[in-house]
Amino acid sequence: MKLAIVIIVIVVVVALYAILYNGLVRSRNQAQEFESQIDVQLKRRTDLIPNLVETVKGYAAHEKSTLEQVVQMRNSVVAADNLQDKVAADNRLTGALRQVFALAENYPDLKANQEFGKLMEELTNTENKVAYSRQAYNSAVQYYNTATQTFPRNLIAHIHSFQPMTYLQIPEAEKAAPQVKF
Repeated sequence: MKLAIVIIVIVVVVALYAILYNGLVRSRNQAQEFESQIDVQLKRRTDLIPNLVETVKGYAAHEKSTLEQVVQMRNSVVAADNLQDKVAADNRLTGALRQVFALAENYPDLKANQEFGKLMEELTNTENKVAYSRQAYNSAVQYYNTATQTFPRNLIAHIHSFQPMTYLQIPEAEKAAPQVKF
């Protein structure tokens, strides 16, 4: 009888250990999946930009420096090695794209162009997807980090060297509210 109780206790402990370990792995994998989704959306965005630049070139040939800046920022997103660098480069690209969108106000023919309109709509949709992916990533990181820091998972996380993940953060320069002046 005692042997049966010992075996049951061992089985319960091993099962609990496996459940907790697998939960940590699942939460880490989910955070990594959301990180990958950010990459996918940034890639989609960088693929749209050459089409946007070519469309704008036809209407605003003398706005060459703005377009070159967009291309340069796009290339820095593509060349970035890690998520933090990609997000920083993407933030700079967003600023450059705002300048391109402002060009449409100066060129009514460009603003009316169907291709330009479709590209702007696609970029807007992509911006929303990037924002959602960033939010989902940070939520997954929060869940994973909490799991690795709370008992009893923290013991298992320590044994298997689960490292905390880093949140995506908005740079200080972009936290200020935009000012509208008339």
